[in-house]
Amino acid sequence: MGMTITEKILARGAGLSRVMPGQLIKCKLDLVLGNDITAPPAITEFNKIGSPVFDKDKIALVPDHFTPNKDIKSAEMAKTMREFARQHQISNYFEVGRMGIEHVLLPEAGLIAPGEIIIGADSHTCTYGALGAFATGVGHTDMGAAMASGETWFKVPASIKVNLTGALPKWVSGKDVILTLIGIIGVDGARYQSLEFAGPGIATLNMADRFTIANMAVEAGAKNGIFPVDEAAIAYLESRVTRPYQTQVADADAEYIRTIDIDLSALEPVVALPHLPENVKPVTQVGWIAIDQVVIGSCTNGRIEDLAQAAEVFRHGSVHPDVRAIIIPGSQEVYLEAMTRGYIELFIKAGAVVSTPTCGPCLGGYMGVLAAGERAVSTTNRNFRGRMGHVDSEVYLASPAVAAASALLGRIAAPEEVIA
Repeated sequence: MGMTITEKILARGAGLSRVMPGQLIKCKLDLVLGNDITAPPAITEFNKIGSPVFDKDKIALVPDHFTPNKDIKSAEMAKTMREFARQHQISNYFEVGRMGIEHVLLPEAGLIAPGEIIIGADSHTCTYGALGAFATGVGHTDMGAAMASGETWFKVPASIKVNLTGALPKWVSGKDVILTLIGIIGVDGARYQSLEFAGPGIATLNMADRFTIANMAVEAGAKNGIFPVDEAAIAYLESRVTRPYQTQVADADAEYIRTIDIDLSALEPVVALPHLPENVKPVTQVGWIAIDQVVIGSCTNGRIEDLAQAAEVFRHGSVHPDVRAIIIPGSQEVYLEAMTRGYIELFIKAGAVVSTPTCGPCLGGYMGVLAAGERAVSTTNRNFRGRMGHVDSEVYLASPAVAAASALLGRIAAPEEVIA
């Protein structure tokens, strides 16, 4: 029996010729990631070990959740991280002004390559599967131990094959693909399994679409999401990754526990209603729901392609007077490119606020916390009760195009309602 992409990568990392679903293995790691929330407790665990870091070039520390520091406590957490990076001469430490949202920044910086094994003390580390890497989230204790040992253990996940055909219609993006998939299988439909994307439809997806899809694999309960490496991925990597890497292709006789077929050409813009990402409906069937806030950004949809999609809609109006629109580029590189293209000026003149790169409102941290009874349309990844603020607030997940249209009309809306 052959192996899936994930199984091949894990077998390499474990030094084995093959692995099987359910098998417990120990793997060498290519990168260990932490942010300003998870790194400080991981550092506490690391210090208990009394060992030097395994490789100062294979640890990445990104203060992105509560930075620029929103209060004294967040400042202290960032300080802990900063001092650790200096003490251990961590190469990939990204300070305010030279940083971005971790899962946008790390691929940009060339720290992710196909075939690598990456863990991060953040659940959306699975984003990097868009580049053919095995990447998954872990707890801070595992991160602390991994910074010392360069290894961690995994139970090899079984795989679900998601076969993509066709091409996305206008106004449909990767966010609609992954929300549609989660709507089909549910938030626990891929629990501790690998979502392996395949099929001719992949070639029609840009890299931003793939990052978004892989990012939200965890919202289906998946251990990881992963794409094969094709010409588009190689083009993305070409100017960023200089070290050698090894791509993996699933064997023709690889075993999957389930195959899901999605015709991209049949999709339409969708919205995930409160309070689960699986509560998915086409935007045309949502009905009239007035909103108070729109957030466009995050590790899910903060790339230049996402801002371009929003800008195309914003050219046709101004932010509704009852709506607060918050736009957050995913990195300094994205911010600069958006400035060059004129998007920042467009957003500001339309009545939106543009933030420095930060996770901020996604986790109810700052820069857009909701009050009781308020509703937000957001391009973030989770809409659990209380996720963006008060437990009696509501978050509706959508693509940048739907979020932008909603900002202009003051209610959940399809882009076609703005652009005839």
